Amino acid sequence: METTQKHEPATWREGRRFRAWELGQQGWRQCRIAEALGVTEGAVSQWFKRARAGGQVELADRPRPGREPRLTAEQHARMPELLRRGAAAWGFVGERWTRERVAKVVRAEFGVKYHPAHISRLLRRWGFSLQKPVRRARQRDEAAIRAWRHQRYPALEKRGPDKPGRAPSWTRRGSNCSPPSCAPMPQ
Repeated sequence: METTQKHEPATWREGRRFRAWELGQQGWRQCRIAEALGVTEGAVSQWFKRARAGGQVELADRPRPGREPRLTAEQHARMPELLRRGAAAWGFVGERWTRERVAKVVRAEFGVKYHPAHISRLLRRWGFSLQKPVRRARQRDEAAIRAWRHQRYPALEKRGPDKPGRAPSWTRRGSNCSPPSCAPMPQ
């Protein structure tokens, strides 16, 4: 069998595969390795098949398939700082950020074009959350609303005392019979 090369695992999954290979080299059975590492025997079998075919290097993590990210890690790290400058600093009217505005900033700063729907995912990654403005009338009078809420509404809310001697209908005892089942039966 092949000698074990020391390789520092990049992830815990990779480390688990290397550990399985080491245990296999020590003579452990696949079912015991699977039990010890908390995986299925099929997984251990596949790992060993890959390692026997191409060596222990086959147990290392493989690069993820798909397109390379358009923004680098450094560019992603810079985006929150750029957005905190405010929308007005980027030539927009008002301080409200929209996905379209963020997409324009990304394109202006890094030359990368993103669809606005993808900008939502990026904003979550950058630590921003969706903010929906509260819809209010322009002619809203906050002082009048506050006065009504604290003076007029409590007076409307108070109700007079209940009439003495009369219980609410939901607490009164109902009758023992309900028509037509309680109608007298002819003898």
